Amino acid sequence: MKLSSLLQLILLSAIWGASFLFMRIAVPELGPAWLMFGRVGMAALFLALTALTLKKSLHFGRYKGHYLMLGMFNSALPFLLYGYAATELPASLLSILNATAPLWGALISAFYLKHWPTGRALLGLVTGFAGVVLLAGVESLALSTDGLLALLAGLAAAVCYAIASIYSKQAKQTDAFGNAHGSMWAATAILLPTLWLVPAPVAMPSNGALLAVLALGVLCSGIAYLLYFRLVNTLGAMSALTVTFLIPVFGIFWGALLLDEHIGWHTLSGTAIILLGTALTTGLRLPSLFKPKLSRSS
Repeated sequence: MKLSSLLQLILLSAIWGASFLFMRIAVPELGPAWLMFGRVGMAALFLALTALTLKKSLHFGRYKGHYLMLGMFNSALPFLLYGYAATELPASLLSILNATAPLWGALISAFYLKHWPTGRALLGLVTGFAGVVLLAGVESLALSTDGLLALLAGLAAAVCYAIASIYSKQAKQTDAFGNAHGSMWAATAILLPTLWLVPAPVAMPSNGALLAVLALGVLCSGIAYLLYFRLVNTLGAMSALTVTFLIPVFGIFWGALLLDEHIGWHTLSGTAIILLGTALTTGLRLPSLFKPKLSRSS
């Protein structure tokens, strides 16, 4: 892996790890629905401007069903669930729950696609869920009923990402940029009706909350998607997947540094076990990512 690609991977992990920090800052003032509508709306506008600059067509009419599916399970629903979870859970825990997505993906693939895990992958599933049980079990001792529901919401959000990943692999209908752009407009349309179901913010949000929404939309969704898809094109999907391992590291770091969140032994232990299980389940071998590629002479 080239140094430039490694630095981009670390940058992307830092950005996505910070998204849980921004949620914690903004959700008390805006609530989950208004916050996440602002996030996807900002991202959609940013990607629309990018598409105009790059002269990329969206073809929404042709792919609207595909975009709606991605918008629902890759953005609207998990964002809303994480927004609700952020009302009770620290940013560090949210980022760790996010890291379980590949585990849920392997489990869903086993039952839905009949891709039953064997050997290393099966060991990874068992290991990963052991980490979830350890983390959730210890956390639940100090959580209220609302906190337990928030914990379940965070896990459900990770399941949504797993469903979206499996679907996108089965339905390759447009390019990666089109998927990001179209799904953000679809997510905006999906979340719009939820604004009528919840009260609007009673007061003008603070500058900090507004900046957090802007960061979530432009930085954590728009720019992060572009950076991720660039890494997919440069490194391949499996190598780019290492971002999953690094997000909790930055989620824990940002939470402790900027929100004074307490990091207990169970947080570090549970994270390590979950990431080990994810590595085993996905078959990802980190050392191989850094081996130089040999050129083939024609």
